[in-house]
Amino acid sequence: MSVYSRPVVMLLTGLLSLTIAIAVLNTLVPLWLSHESMPTWQIGLVGSSYFTGNFVGTLLAGVLIKWVGFNRSYHYACLLFAAATLGLAITVEFNAWLVCRFIAGVACALIWVVVESALMRSGTVRTRGQLLAAYMMTYYMGTVIGQLLLSGVSTALLAVLPWAAALTIAAIMPVLFHRIGAQGTEAPRIAIWPMLRRRNARLGINGCIISGVVLGSLYGLLPLFLSHQGLSDGNVGYWMALLVSAGILGQWPIGRLADRYGRLMVLRVQIFMVIVGSLSMLSNDAMAPALFVLGCSGFTLYPVAMAWACEQVDAQELVAMNQALLLSYTVGSLVGPSATAMLMQRYSDPVLFVMIACVALVYLAMLLRKGNHHHTPVTTA
Repeated sequence: MSVYSRPVVMLLTGLLSLTIAIAVLNTLVPLWLSHESMPTWQIGLVGSSYFTGNFVGTLLAGVLIKWVGFNRSYHYACLLFAAATLGLAITVEFNAWLVCRFIAGVACALIWVVVESALMRSGTVRTRGQLLAAYMMTYYMGTVIGQLLLSGVSTALLAVLPWAAALTIAAIMPVLFHRIGAQGTEAPRIAIWPMLRRRNARLGINGCIISGVVLGSLYGLLPLFLSHQGLSDGNVGYWMALLVSAGILGQWPIGRLADRYGRLMVLRVQIFMVIVGSLSMLSNDAMAPALFVLGCSGFTLYPVAMAWACEQVDAQELVAMNQALLLSYTVGSLVGPSATAMLMQRYSDPVLFVMIACVALVYLAMLLRKGNHHHTPVTTA
């Protein structure tokens, strides 16, 4: 029997449509605000409000899934994201966009927890790795398509929002008549806080936090950095597509290397490459290879760290651990853009990459210091 059952394929199809809309908005929101001459610190706060919504949505996801099940949770979250997207058209005002992006962040977190948890519970120990790889590939593929769309369509606010909301509504259709996972009431509810305190999963949890800082800063502030370099919105989309495409290309080989040589070794190499890529971005002459290295290492950090932590828990604890890891990621993606935006406002735009390199260096020190005291897990399936 194929690991990719019809409900799984339909769920991933819906996720692809949804991710295109998310990617387009993540890139254009800071650019739209920049065009309105909004200060960098306010743009950073709008980006942080989205990740604050991710944090709140992660906390609410378990309750919602248990209450209404996977299918309805997914449907409600898609509708909520569409409403938040259309809300941006009402007025280009700081407080209004702060609220709309917060609501969008809540909806996205609900969708991610529903999809990831449904996929993990649909698979077995032997197939969860394949399902997670398919999920990450689908997510990043939708992100690349969204970035490339920016070069071929109008990027005006009122031109983008209608079709972005339509894509979100369309994401409901593939799973409308398919049950995408067991209902939440069929499994005991496990608190996520004990998962965060697990010593044997600490490096994985810390890796998700660092991944949130890196990706949150890149998603929220790299378009602003490129725009300040004089690039048009379409060209910004091309560079963002290069960044995410590098992440797609790195998924399978890095996953296989982690299975063969252990998570610890791969995490060390990944975080070192994040530092190299960040420092290389300080020179505009090497922007293409630097972004490729940064994307290949930064976008593959989360799944490796996630795999480390998930291997430390039992099957019935996977949903709770998944929530804990996503919560850790959102904490990093909340703190990263807000702190970095303030530093960029005070000093200069290249502080973005200095900040990423410094945070990555801290995690590298953790890996080198604590690595000898932790078991290096490999796939046992």
